[in-house]
Amino acid sequence: MIIRILTNLLRFVATFIAATVMVFLLLRAVPGDPAKIALGEHSTPELLAQMQKEFGTDRPLIVQYFDWVSGLPFGDFGTSYVTRSDLSPLIMDRVQVSLILVVLAMLLALVIAIPFGTFAAVRHRKASGAVISAVSQLGIAIPGFLAGILLVVAFAVGLGWFPANGWTPPGQDPADFLRRVTLPVVALASVQAAVLTRYVRSAVLEVMSEDYLRTARAKGLSPMKALVKHGLRNAAIPVITVTSVQLAALIIGAVVIEKVFVIPGLGSLLLDSVGNRDMIAVQSIVMVLVGLTLIINLLVDVLYTIVDPRIRKTA
Repeated sequence: MIIRILTNLLRFVATFIAATVMVFLLLRAVPGDPAKIALGEHSTPELLAQMQKEFGTDRPLIVQYFDWVSGLPFGDFGTSYVTRSDLSPLIMDRVQVSLILVVLAMLLALVIAIPFGTFAAVRHRKASGAVISAVSQLGIAIPGFLAGILLVVAFAVGLGWFPANGWTPPGQDPADFLRRVTLPVVALASVQAAVLTRYVRSAVLEVMSEDYLRTARAKGLSPMKALVKHGLRNAAIPVITVTSVQLAALIIGAVVIEKVFVIPGLGSLLLDSVGNRDMIAVQSIVMVLVGLTLIINLLVDVLYTIVDPRIRKTA
């Protein structure tokens, strides 16, 4: 088990380093000198040279890369080309906002998907099971940003129950935080809940056809008791896989939702940085998103080892 975890850690580091190289080179391939963009119409050869020296873009690419990447493990993301301020505190503040949204959305999606997916599997030959399957299919077809807009129109503009945008930190005013976070979290969770419901249904249906579950029922357990006692643990393994993939997708989806609800998260900062051609900010934010995705995959792999005894034996 320890060897498996160490192997995954090494894979995590190798993938992260490869991602830094790819992101750095791709952004350097984008046309336009950041110094010239920052100077605008005031650009002169002397000012341009001075600005390039200040940004460090006059140095060889390999030096620029190592200067940037060596600070990442210590949370040093460099200095913004636009605001000339340290990016680290800004990015860390925005990460907290985005993580709150993502974690709440995934918890809500799981709270909806696990019982409804299990119920749809147990009642797959009944009308109630078919209704849940149809609703989940409809939920998959509606993108998160569209769900967000519909929620704003219905519950913010129409009924006035929730504010349409803005953000209040949970420690500052918990009641206002809940009012402002409800619509974006529901918008983010809606698609994930629909996707996970279908996967939970499929996983439980597969488990219900296993011999050990028939044996448990033959010994007198009701179908639901046999499923809860012997089946859900095995059904959880494919669901964990899908949840990790959806959690990574949720992090990316939060970029759009934050823009819809004017939430000061990592996604809105990324879009603003792209609009301002602040390349050092863009590459650092992208690497934070990549890092979060890789950490999720690493944690899921460890969770696999705990949940599935077959993996523990082979590890």
